[in-house]
Amino acid sequence: MNIATDMPYCRLDATRFSPQPALFIVFGASGDLANRKIFPALYDLYLEKQLPDELLMVGAARRNFSTEEFREMLRASCLAHSRHQDEALHTDAWHAFSQRIFYIQNDVTDPQSYEPIRRLVGEQDRSVLEGLDSHIAIPHNILYYLAVTPEFFPVISENLGRMGCGSNASAPGWRRLVVEKPYGKDQRSAASLTEALHKWFEERDIYRIDHYLGKEAVQNLLHFRFANTIFEPVWNRNYIDRIEITVAEQEGIGTRGGYYDGFGAARDMLQNHLTQLLCLTVMEPPATLSPEHIRDEKVKILRAIPDYSPQEILARARRGQYAVGTNVRGELVPDYLNEAKVRPDSTTETFASLTLSVENWRFSGVPITLRTGKALAEKYSEIVLYFKRPPSALFAAQCGDLLAPNSLTVRIQPDEGIWLSFNAKVPGEPAIRANNLRFSYREVADYFPEAYERLILDALSGDSTLFIRADESELAWQVIDKLEAAWASSDPKAAPESGGLLKYQAGISLRNLIAQVREPVLRELVLREGLV
Repeated sequence: MNIATDMPYCRLDATRFSPQPALFIVFGASGDLANRKIFPALYDLYLEKQLPDELLMVGAARRNFSTEEFREMLRASCLAHSRHQDEALHTDAWHAFSQRIFYIQNDVTDPQSYEPIRRLVGEQDRSVLEGLDSHIAIPHNILYYLAVTPEFFPVISENLGRMGCGSNASAPGWRRLVVEKPYGKDQRSAASLTEALHKWFEERDIYRIDHYLGKEAVQNLLHFRFANTIFEPVWNRNYIDRIEITVAEQEGIGTRGGYYDGFGAARDMLQNHLTQLLCLTVMEPPATLSPEHIRDEKVKILRAIPDYSPQEILARARRGQYAVGTNVRGELVPDYLNEAKVRPDSTTETFASLTLSVENWRFSGVPITLRTGKALAEKYSEIVLYFKRPPSALFAAQCGDLLAPNSLTVRIQPDEGIWLSFNAKVPGEPAIRANNLRFSYREVADYFPEAYERLILDALSGDSTLFIRADESELAWQVIDKLEAAWASSDPKAAPESGGLLKYQAGISLRNLIAQVREPVLRELVLREGLV
């Protein structure tokens, strides 16, 4: 790490959970998520010496692989997606790592297909793992990672449970279940899924993943807010004018048409990623840094969002769908309606924004805008807090709107960092303009782990801070359900502020799109040159 030796440096190892030896069983192990994210993350953690020495990894999928064939498939994936690209490092390292990878053929819908897993988990039957060295012990702790589509979550959970492989207080080790997003399509389906999982796994053993929470810049929100006193006095409605949380993407939906057309931007992004960023930005200080205390404070924020009427939520929301255009590489982007597996009459939104308020003592009345869009000119994720203008006297009296508001930006990706915008005199001129004081993570750290690395370590450690609790998920769905119901009853051809669906050109700048949909809070966006 490039940390100045004369600056205070406090390690938090005393309060950190430690990863424990486990059987790491990945369902859907031959799929894209396992090959691009999960196993490369495990390999990088191994190279960084972060994994427990006794960890065993087991892939489970329908394809008829031998363990050696499975290892060869993963070798290509891990070398392609690893953060460590030094080929000389990989030969011996990969061999040692791969000796702890095994494969079990499994059809998640066939109960009999779980018999080898039952023998492995319940009886520690070594014959299940092809070629397992005699000196390698089978851990009692079990981590199931469901890298499959959501309809299989309850199926796998039930089959594991009926085999006696679910949560078991009398078992010699813990048994945890990691599930990916989307977690339900609405509040009702999320609650139904939770009920199905709870039949076989305790809530404490269920880890609902949101990979955005694993990003370093997001993790830093708690450290930045609660390890510093400089911003705490102004982190409230008396000084903050508004908050904007944005995830802008340059790509369209690509090959995800079959999934995306049934979800849309609000369900795909607002309900999880952006809502979690909202909670971390405005939550109160937790009593301690324990996972439950932190998640309790996030739930309080979700409960403080008003119960908007259909008319109110339509006035606060905007939606759009990209039309044919050109991306930043000069390539033609088809109209969303012409994308593969998209219904020709689809009204699914690819851009969504929603301006909420959190009616608690600290932030009552402060507009908080969550927005996300695809096929835009920019690609970035950030949180911006705009502070109120100074009184209309002195410089503000002369400059008016040309005196930019102070703002604090937390850039999540790319160029992870924090910067503070403030006004200062222009040297040699009778003028004033906005300036940025910037901090970049890349300038102070050599080790910058991927989100999945952190989340996997936390799941192995039993640290649920960065995972979603059942009540968090259902409360977040309440807001999006109201929005979706209001849009469903609106005319897509209406004006944007009345629930209409705006067709926007692919490749448009976010600033221009916001102007076209006439977001509720627009007045100062034009002053953000260099930040958008």
